[in-house]
Amino acid sequence: MKILALTDIHGSYDKAEEIIKREIADVLVIGGDLTTVGTVKEADSAIKRFQRYTAQVFCVAGNMDLPQHDDLFMQLGVSINGQGRVVDNVGFFGVSASPHSPLHTPYELSEEEISKRIQVGFSEVDHCEIKIFVPHVPPFGTKVDIVHAGYHVGSSAVREFIENEQPHVVICGHIHEARGQDSIDKSMIVNCGQASNGFFAVIQISDEIQIMTHKL
Repeated sequence: MKILALTDIHGSYDKAEEIIKREIADVLVIGGDLTTVGTVKEADSAIKRFQRYTAQVFCVAGNMDLPQHDDLFMQLGVSINGQGRVVDNVGFFGVSASPHSPLHTPYELSEEEISKRIQVGFSEVDHCEIKIFVPHVPPFGTKVDIVHAGYHVGSSAVREFIENEQPHVVICGHIHEARGQDSIDKSMIVNCGQASNGFFAVIQISDEIQIMTHKL
């Protein structure tokens, strides 16, 4: 299975479409910040545009999306916020938004609510051979949650879940400058980087799992 992961598209739909057309995948994962405070109509148009190239599209919303985008993703059948979806015994689940921050961005949740949504989604894919966890925000205290100022701003709830349940792959974004890979025990973590700047990740699942980060 080839999974194409894009995060932080921020309205650059032409750039995202260029990546999606070049990297034809079995599953497209959009890990949040599809828009920058975009309308529901805008988000709807973008998802339907991407679905022309990939049969399976799964999404969470980011902190710069709107809570209403999660309702849209549910209606379109692409949401993995607080729920799980299965493709060929690979389970996808995730959580939208970011923890509360001084920036007061449009879609923020308490760590308690983030934890609750993660657990509900995980319960629906716990039986799967491979588990792909998609939080918008990276786990706290890793290489992929460090801002330019040098401190960690990830989610403690996301980290706690990874430590306890060890999903095979964690796909995140949010911290543009922290693009790259890390691990927590056996969990492989990738911050895909800003798709609006041409960054993306490809996850190949066969006998082994390989994660590669790229720039268009």
